[in-house]
Amino acid sequence: MQHDIVFSGFGGQGVLFAGQLLAYAAMDRGLYVTWIPSYGPEMRGGTANCTVVVADEEIGSPLVNHPMNVVAFNNPSVDKYEPLVTAGGLLIYNASLTARTLTRPDIRGIPIHASEVAAELGNARLLNMVMLGALLQLSDVLPIEAIETALEGHMSTRRPELLALNCQALRRGMALANFASAIA
Repeated sequence: MQHDIVFSGFGGQGVLFAGQLLAYAAMDRGLYVTWIPSYGPEMRGGTANCTVVVADEEIGSPLVNHPMNVVAFNNPSVDKYEPLVTAGGLLIYNASLTARTLTRPDIRGIPIHASEVAAELGNARLLNMVMLGALLQLSDVLPIEAIETALEGHMSTRRPELLALNCQALRRGMALANFASAIA
């Protein structure tokens, strides 16, 4: 089993943290992992993306030119990665910040209104957990319990008050993805 995932969006949306959390959770489960971040020179508002590869055997290369899974947090990320997703792959996109529909019939595109859900939960910065929850629902990369355990182990010391909110956002993302995939 091998999963490759690209998380992409603007700096400040938590793109890198979502990928890093997935990588921590996979490592905690004893899986092989690579995490490669990439970001522009701007601190917030510039481009940010990361590639995560999770496997049950050694990973031959951490570079992924045509990802099987893309989690796009904004319209420029959809524009950039829709042509690159492998045929039969999955593109989860934040429909709150995407002004178009996908054009490729050979990939599975799932719109998630993640920004609205994060706002409903009271913190726009929960966008990344909503999107990660959607990925967990639509792929078999890891169970949600692995992510929640990683959140508790790797994040709770810095911001323990956000642990419950992050878990709630993950579960809301899963529910949104379940609904969106049923009507897609």
